[in-house]
This record gives sequence, structure tokens and C-alpha cells, in this order.
Amino acid sequence: MQEPLDDLVKLLDLEPIEVNLFRGRSPDESRQRVFGGQVAGQALVAATRTVDDPGRMVHSLHAYFLRPGDPTVPILYEVDRIRDGKSFTTRRVVAIQHGKAIFNLHASYQIAETGPDHQLSMPEGVTDPADLPDFKTLMEPYKAQMGDWYDRPRPIDLRYVGDDPISRRGRPASGQQVWMRADGKLPEDPTLHACIVTYASDMSLLDTTVLPFGWSWDSPGLQMASLDHAMWFHRPFRADEWLLYDQTAVSTARARGLATGQIYRQDGTLVVTVVQEGLARVGQ
Repeated sequence: MQEPLDDLVKLLDLEPIEVNLFRGRSPDESRQRVFGGQVAGQALVAATRTVDDPGRMVHSLHAYFLRPGDPTVPILYEVDRIRDGKSFTTRRVVAIQHGKAIFNLHASYQIAETGPDHQLSMPEGVTDPADLPDFKTLMEPYKAQMGDWYDRPRPIDLRYVGDDPISRRGRPASGQQVWMRADGKLPEDPTLHACIVTYASDMSLLDTTVLPFGWSWDSPGLQMASLDHAMWFHRPFRADEWLLYDQTAVSTARARGLATGQIYRQDGTLVVTVVQEGLARVGQ
């Protein structure tokens, strides 16, 4: 499945059109709006392209989804070089379509440093990804229901620990776990691996916020959309190796849901923490 991954890498390879200004495109798919992970990943690429020191790696990002993206037109990414300090670099990116901001992102980069080391422990007893079905195999019983979304090429191999998102409906849960990896081989560039995981981090996390009600993303009358997204990059990783995305529903109220996710390497190393809030509106 290298071709879909290569297409994703090309999707993240923005076109420079002026100083601090880049242009991104969307895949040729029948989508009503641009996938949030795509905009976040492309915005991080734009920010990183303006960081002159290749030794400075992104350590955090904070983003807001402002308007639905139009998949039929390009997205402009305007970068503001807010600060270049001795240890940290800060960038702000605004994504624009039709003359309006659809997304903004702040990203911070740090020089390589050492210090004390502590982390949350990876959950024990999680099924190995090699023993779990891939997405198409898992969702095959719902092929007709899913339509062309079922056959869409997927650059990210996503494997649910436990039952599929549809059959578990009606059984409340406080969270979920998925294994994920880029489905193919990536270059060594650590920035690309961070951008790929940023893209993938928007998959399944918002769904976690409605699990306490026994709902799934296809529950009748449920409207969901990402509102904001934050990530902290703790330690090195490869996006084309298996990563466990351990997700927890924190709060759902007032038509908004908040979830957290810890991303671990298979050896138990915590590499990324994600927090996302999204719209979780019912019956309107």
C-alpha cells in the first residue's frame, strides 16, 4: 500500500508561492469538507519550512478549526515568524480559502536538549497490532452502508483494539485504543514523521467523546466536527512503525466533547500527547 502513502507525502509537500506563503491542495475525493488532519499537517509543514535551523524540532502545536475547508480549491498558508530565540522558535500559520481564515495554528520548536525523564506507563495487555484486522477487513460487514468511503485508499493503517466502531454501539465506554502507522515506508526526515502523525491524530479521537453514551460516529442525529487540537511531541518516533493511540473521553457537555490521547511506540515509550475538543451536537 505504498502508493496511498506516497500520495499523502505529496499532499504535504506544499508549493512555495512567496516568502512565508505556501499553497496546498486536497485529494481528488468526493468529500463535503477538507479532512481536519490534512489542514493541520499541511499547516505544520508550512511552519517548519520557515524554521532555518534544521536541528530545531516541533515540540508543541495548538490549533483552531474555524470554518469547513472547501476540497475543490487550494488552501493558502500564511506564516508569521513570531520569534526566533536561542532555544525556541515560534510560528503562527493561518490557512485561507475564499479570502477567509479556515484554520490557524501556533507551533513551537526547540533545540535538542537533555534532562530528567519521566512518562506515563503504556497500558498493559493490549492486543498486538499483528493480531488485529486492518480497517477494510474489520469494516467489511458494513461495506454497503459505507459506500465509496469503504474502498477509499488509506495511507494510514488503523487497527481498532476490540470491536469495530459500529457493532459496539449501545455499549458505553470511557475510551478506546487503536494502533496506527503509515502504510508503507517513509524517508528518514523526522519532520515528515511529525506531520504524518499530526495528520493521523485527527482520526478517531473525537469519536471517543461520545463513547460514554454508547454512540458511534454514525449514530442518527449526531453532528460532529473538530473545534481545536493540541499536540505535544515528547520523544523521537517513526510514523511508519506501529504506534498505540490510547484515547480517553474527558468531558462531553453543552454540545462539545473533549478527549485526550497518548501515543506510544511499541516498546512503551510515550512519544506524543494529544488533546482535542469538538462539536458533539445531537438532534439539531
